Amino acid sequence: MGNLFGRKRRSRVTEQDKAVLQLKQQRDKLRQYQKRLNLNLERERALARQLLKEGKKEKAMLLLKKKRYQEQLLDKTENQISNLERMVQDIEFTQIEMKVIEGLKIGNECLNKMHQVMSIEEVERIIGETQDAVEYQRQIDEILAGSLTEEDEDAILEELNAITQEQVELPEVPSEPLPEKIPEASPVKNRPKPELVAAS
Repeated sequence: MGNLFGRKRRSRVTEQDKAVLQLKQQRDKLRQYQKRLNLNLERERALARQLLKEGKKEKAMLLLKKKRYQEQLLDKTENQISNLERMVQDIEFTQIEMKVIEGLKIGNECLNKMHQVMSIEEVERIIGETQDAVEYQRQIDEILAGSLTEEDEDAILEELNAITQEQVELPEVPSEPLPEKIPEASPVKNRPKPELVAAS
């Protein structure tokens, strides 16, 4: 039981993942700050209008100066959010590039191992042996084909024609002309019934 809980599992979270998470948290905090600033700006604009209606021009001017400063802060916040998002995208893209490079490295090592097993000389030897075997078989085929004489070839063709004729045998055509009209069969006359022989 002690081993079960005492063993530390290796975390899959990398330093890059932690950095991305922190950057996203900072971005979210800046967005919340942006929302608060926007709400303040709307309130102060409404309050400045109210002060102008009441004739308190100096207080309204002071409030508008404060509002202007907050608008500048809002612009800076927007720039910071853009920078954070760009940084997150750069880190994430670099992680993808690292995985691609790792994949290429593994593929390259695999190819090198395969090349060590089968060298160019080995491939050339196998191709040469294959071509020799094909050439040898071609020579055997020529010898076998050349051993038949012209008479043998004629006999083979004759036998082939005979087999073909056997398979397609048609009935003979009658030499006599066919009658033009078939005579009608005469009706069967009453024949005497055969007598039954009585058993003795």
